[in-house]
Amino acid sequence: MEITSSADLFKGLWSLDLLHGLPKFWWPNPFSMECVVGVVLTQNTKWSNVEKSLNNLRQIGLFYNDDETLRILACMQDEILASHITSSGFFNQKARRLISLSHTILQDFSDFNGFVKNVDRNWLLAQKGIGYESADSILNYACGHEVMVVDKYTHRLISSLGFEFFDYMDLQDFCQRGIRECESELLALSGAQNLAHLFMLFHGLIVEFSKRKIQLPIRS
Repeated sequence: MEITSSADLFKGLWSLDLLHGLPKFWWPNPFSMECVVGVVLTQNTKWSNVEKSLNNLRQIGLFYNDDETLRILACMQDEILASHITSSGFFNQKARRLISLSHTILQDFSDFNGFVKNVDRNWLLAQKGIGYESADSILNYACGHEVMVVDKYTHRLISSLGFEFFDYMDLQDFCQRGIRECESELLALSGAQNLAHLFMLFHGLIVEFSKRKIQLPIRS
């Protein structure tokens, strides 16, 4: 099988059953404020460290309800939040950013549902500490928007297949274009319900493949 598009890559990765035993959309507890928190915590650290912090926050009941999570975080003292997320690294900085983000979400969108429906990338990029990858992770995994997250794993894998990209947006366009063009075929293949779900799965496939020492059953 020759790779000429991101759809070809999706099919090749899907054939490896990389997501077996993992959450349905790869990211644990998507479509939630917990997911937003996880995106911020995972910056510059391993997911295993983030899981420890999320478990600490679950134990204090932070993720019982998305709107309540927002209200609690917006009013929480920096040092208290930081004490629960130390395993994630840069915990003082991340605590300040999560508190600020939660406060601004309530201020601009009133509640989590309003945030999910109305937030866009420009708004997210205007928030302290949110770059392209974090913004797109929130848009796709927390809000269910039709946006593909690309990261160092994506760039490394696709570049190894002979494709070249100028920047983040160029790489993202390549990934999204092929999936959009073959949406119906990939929905049938994966059992996903919509394009946003395909983007979730595709990014998850790339990350899981990149963590394992296996070969693609395809040629570039």
